[in-house]
Amino acid sequence: MKNIIEITHPLVQHKITMLRDSQTSIKEFRELVKEISTLMWYEVTRDLPLKEITVETPIASAQSKVISGIKLALVPILRSGLAMAEGIESIMPSIKIGHIGLYRETETLMPKDYYCKLPTDIESSEAIVLEPMLATGGSVCAAIELLMKRNVKDIKIMSLIASPEGVKLIEEKYPDVKIYVCSVDKGLNEDGYIVPGFGDAGDRMFGTK
Repeated sequence: MKNIIEITHPLVQHKITMLRDSQTSIKEFRELVKEISTLMWYEVTRDLPLKEITVETPIASAQSKVISGIKLALVPILRSGLAMAEGIESIMPSIKIGHIGLYRETETLMPKDYYCKLPTDIESSEAIVLEPMLATGGSVCAAIELLMKRNVKDIKIMSLIASPEGVKLIEEKYPDVKIYVCSVDKGLNEDGYIVPGFGDAGDRMFGTK
């Protein structure tokens, strides 16, 4: 797993444990997803380029640094990726956000897109796909394919937890795509859920079944 970055910061791991707990309420679950995504964002953006500018402080002129030379775009997979985007947007409010909607066909079990709305300059942006669970990897692969069709060259994946099977699929099909996760769990069960995981992120976030 050469392209995976596992975020092991104690605060992140503490909140992932709370997320796993079946007793965590809908409200708490949504808040935790936002908080963890915000903490993960510091690692995802660690290598952003900087340039020096001059600013006037109340005391004197100062040479200081600002982000420069890169455009970022969040691409949450509907619906559970939305809370991740909200967390990141809280600290980077001007970031552009696209949306990809996918569903699984009952006969083929393959993901099918039903909605795709991306920023107009997505082809020149670094796109970060947001999906709380990288399980089988099918939905994330479909999102990557949609982005590649729009000529996006720089793609990263942000997931809270992942399965070894999902990570392996992404690495085999898209060896240049980096994956940021908080935990790589044991594997998938017969229903395609991550074990031990935290259940279905969308259902726990919105109180649905």
